[in-house]
Amino acid sequence: MNLANKITLLRILLIPVFLVILLGNFPMGQYIAAIIFIVAACTDGLDGYIARKRNQITTVGKFLDPLADKLFITSALISLVELGMISSVVAIIIVSREFIITGFRVIAASKGVVIAASGWGKLKTVTQIVAIAAILLDNFPFYLIGFPFSDIMVILAVIFTVISGVHYIYRNRNVVT
Repeated sequence: MNLANKITLLRILLIPVFLVILLGNFPMGQYIAAIIFIVAACTDGLDGYIARKRNQITTVGKFLDPLADKLFITSALISLVELGMISSVVAIIIVSREFIITGFRVIAASKGVVIAASGWGKLKTVTQIVAIAAILLDNFPFYLIGFPFSDIMVILAVIFTVISGVHYIYRNRNVVT
């Protein structure tokens, strides 16, 4: 268990903490949850950087890292739907894409093909993280000037989610044929 994998595990362990704080009735809970979410999002880039820098990319890390990302984003989205802060349609589109691409990757892996992340996938992840953080922060500081930043980020997250899903499937279409 190297440092990168420990950081990834930390991100997974932050999920229940995030959920309890967000969904519990704590003073400032939503904003504390936002900080936890942002910290967890930062660990996503950090674990990958450390693994590459130290040449410690492991099978466990290849499994845990995307799992941690999907669990964290999905947990946040479902919680935001429960709190009435995001449309269920948005959550369904994003979660569905994750299931589809995960299934696609399983098929590819069964054929010995590894599907690497693309620029579209990374852009999708960044826009999802920024959108969720902006919602949790009540669009701060943009609400001060009446700019709907969080709404725009949600729209972009959905667009990039769909584009990246189509791109993965199109780019690797020979895997399922």
